[in-house]
Amino acid sequence: MLQLILSLIAISGIGALLALFLEIADSYIADYGESHILINNEKDLVVEGGSPLLSSLMENEIFIPSACGGKGTCSLCKLRVLAGGGPVLPTETPYLSKEELENDVRLSCQVKVRNDLKIEIPEELFKIKEFRVSIEKVIDLTDDIKSIQLKILTNEEGISFKPGQYVQLKVPKYEMTRESEYRAYSVASSSEASRDLELLITKVADGAVSTYVHDYMKEGEELTINGPYGEFYLQESDKDILLIATGSGLAPLLSILHQIEREKIGRKTTLFFGARTVKDLLYYDEVKDFETRLPDFTFMPTLSRPTEEDRWQGEKGRVTNLIEKYIPENAPLEVYICGSIVMVESCEDLLKKKGISEENIFYDKFE
Repeated sequence: MLQLILSLIAISGIGALLALFLEIADSYIADYGESHILINNEKDLVVEGGSPLLSSLMENEIFIPSACGGKGTCSLCKLRVLAGGGPVLPTETPYLSKEELENDVRLSCQVKVRNDLKIEIPEELFKIKEFRVSIEKVIDLTDDIKSIQLKILTNEEGISFKPGQYVQLKVPKYEMTRESEYRAYSVASSSEASRDLELLITKVADGAVSTYVHDYMKEGEELTINGPYGEFYLQESDKDILLIATGSGLAPLLSILHQIEREKIGRKTTLFFGARTVKDLLYYDEVKDFETRLPDFTFMPTLSRPTEEDRWQGEKGRVTNLIEKYIPENAPLEVYICGSIVMVESCEDLLKKKGISEENIFYDKFE
C-alpha cells in the first residue's frame, strides 16, 4: 500500500512538472505570430498570438468582467467563442452549464489565442472604460482591511455606476508578479461622487493585488481602474430589503445605503453584518448613523468570536444565526448578500428553506 501511495505521489509530481514545463514553453518558446479576433461579426482585432483571450481583449480596451484576475476561478469572463478556440479545457467545465457548452460559451481567461478567433460578446461591454486614478488616502480599518480612496484623473465626468457594482483595480508588476495584475473590488462610496471612489480591500494570503495594496501602495501613487461591472444592485420593488455582509463585503451595501438615503427610498431596510470581534466592526459608527438618517433602517451587527475585552452586549454568532432568529417563514423580502463564497451560499440555502424565492435573492461572492 505504501509503495502504491508513493508511486501515485511520484506520478502526480511528474505530471505537475510536465504541466509547468509546457506552460513555460508555451509562454516563452511558442511563436504564434499575429492572429485576428473577429468580434460580433463587426470588429476585427489584430493581436499577437500566445496570450489568453481575456488579456488580449483588455489590451485593446475591451474589458471583460473578471473578479479573479484571469485565474479561472470566478467564472465571470464568459463569452461565446464561435470558431478557433480549440476544445473546452478541464479548467472550464466546472463553471459551464450544459446549455452554455452547447452554445459555445467559454471562460475567456482559459482560451489561448493561437490562431484566428471568432467571438461574440454583449454590446454593453463596449461601454466599459479605463480610468487613471490617484491614491488619495489609504486608511487601516481593521488588521486586514484597508480603505482605499481614489480620485479619477482622466475623465472630468468621472465614472457612472450603479450602487453595488464593482471596478477592476490594476497594480504594476512587482516582486510577487510576472506582469501587472488586476482584481475586482466593489465600490463603497456614493454613486453621486463620480470622481471620488472608495474601495475596501481585504488582505488575502498570497494575493498579489491585495498584498500590493496593503504592503506597497503609497498615497499619491497613480494606478488604473476599469469598469463598472456587475448585476448586483438594488432592484425596483416594493418589498422590504435585507442586506447581509461580512468583512469587506460591506462595501457595495454602503453604496446602496447612500442610494436609499439620496433617493429617499421608503422601503423597510435591515442590515445584518457579521464580524469576529469588536475591532473587526469596520464603519460601525457610520452605519449606525444611518439609523438616524433613514426613517426605517435597522443595523444588526453580530460577533462570532467576541473577547472579554470587547464587553459585547449585542448579537453573537454568525450572520446565519440572525436569519434563523429574525427572518420569518415566507417573509416578503428582497435579499442582497455580499461576502465569501461559503457565507453567501450558507445564507442563500437558509433563506430558501425559509421560503424566500431564488428570484428575490441577489449576491456578490468574493474569492
